[in-house]
Amino acid sequence: MHLKKHIWASVMIALIVAFDLFTKLLAKKYLLGNAAVPFIKGVVQFNYAENKGMAFSMFSGARWVFVVLTAVVCIGALVLMFKNKIASLWAYWSVGVIVSGGLGNLIDRVFYGYVVDFIEPTFMNFAIFNIADSAVTLGTVSLMAYLLLDLFKKENKPTEEKDG
Repeated sequence: MHLKKHIWASVMIALIVAFDLFTKLLAKKYLLGNAAVPFIKGVVQFNYAENKGMAFSMFSGARWVFVVLTAVVCIGALVLMFKNKIASLWAYWSVGVIVSGGLGNLIDRVFYGYVVDFIEPTFMNFAIFNIADSAVTLGTVSLMAYLLLDLFKKENKPTEEKDG
């Protein structure tokens, strides 16, 4: 049973990373040096950006710190996953989605020195992001939802009194 789960998780991670890298390649090819391209008018456009920092370009110039930190976190998460240390299937898949996003951006940082971003919301002032960022965000939201529900489930569980 565990082998099958690990194989499917590996496939999912590989597909998300491949989709992320493919869309970044398209962004570099078609958006670099060009004006933003509306996708859904008034909602989102595609606009090429190079992020040398982390979210919102914070800590620009710390490339190798991000490379090492991301690699350590991804390796640690993969070890937890593949050594069956994550009991819940929900948590397991959430961590896998987070890892896929981390790997996508890690590859950019190693090979380019920056992360390619291209999805820009136009309905509000927000950072330009990519598929990997979306994976990290959605995986984290999913994991937090699981942890909160699990916490409430444990808190609402009646305690058994032991007779002495």
